[in-house]
Amino acid sequence: MQFESLLTMLIVGVIAGWLAGRIMKGRGFGLIGNMAVGIVGSVLAGVIFPALGLPVGGGAFSAIIYSTLGAVILLVLVGLFRRA
Repeated sequence: MQFESLLTMLIVGVIAGWLAGRIMKGRGFGLIGNMAVGIVGSVLAGVIFPALGLPVGGGAFSAIIYSTLGAVILLVLVGLFRRA
């Protein structure tokens, strides 16, 4: 993995975490925590969506959308474990 792609993934993950925090009001971990969840959600989306056969199109906008969905899924899963 090249440095530019890693940096891009981190930036997209930070944006996705912020958006996921906005979508999941009250279930987040604050700004810094949501950014970390966004980065992990970005990686999660990169693994899950292609495995399900959903094409992850090119471009920054689609990367942000899919990463946000991954971060929201991760926030829901973490919220389920946090309640238990």
